[in-house]
Amino acid sequence: MSGDVTRVLEMWQPWLDRLRFAEGYVELMEATAYAAFGWVDAARDALASIPEGKLREAALEERLTIEALLDAFEGDRAKALAGALEVERMPMEASGLFARRRLLARRSGVAALARAFSHTSERRDQGKLLRAGKLTPLFHWAMRYGAAVVAIDRGDMLEARELLAGAPSWPDESAFRVFDAELRGHIP
Repeated sequence: MSGDVTRVLEMWQPWLDRLRFAEGYVELMEATAYAAFGWVDAARDALASIPEGKLREAALEERLTIEALLDAFEGDRAKALAGALEVERMPMEASGLFARRRLLARRSGVAALARAFSHTSERRDQGKLLRAGKLTPLFHWAMRYGAAVVAIDRGDMLEARELLAGAPSWPDESAFRVFDAELRGHIP
């Protein structure tokens, strides 16, 4: 939740080093981290560097999730909505109650984020965004920004201000720097 993608990748480094021989996994994890912190170009580069093969097919949900987030951040609302819907409809492969709950929350959060960024939120989307951010801390700020958009669209500026409170100072590489300034500009 620090907003520091470099620190997250450094913390993951020992684990990523063990995956170096699993072709494509490091790039997938890097793409996930970059997308979670709004580093659109770095996430797209990492996704593009995943070699064709078994991982590319096996990691379909992760790739579609990342692409839906990036499409939403880039303003391609139709593509983000289509990708998020595809992720939501995928068969559930997680086992264990906690893993299933977390995956369902993440899926519904990504769909709610795509709707928020397209200003077509549904009644329960803000709750879905906050739950996804809580159960998947890596996506905390992405989901908070989506929830702030929902609050602003509803005219609840106090809620939007509270959702943005404590946001990190985002680097230029992060789309969140622009989102944060834009959203705060809507709040009197």
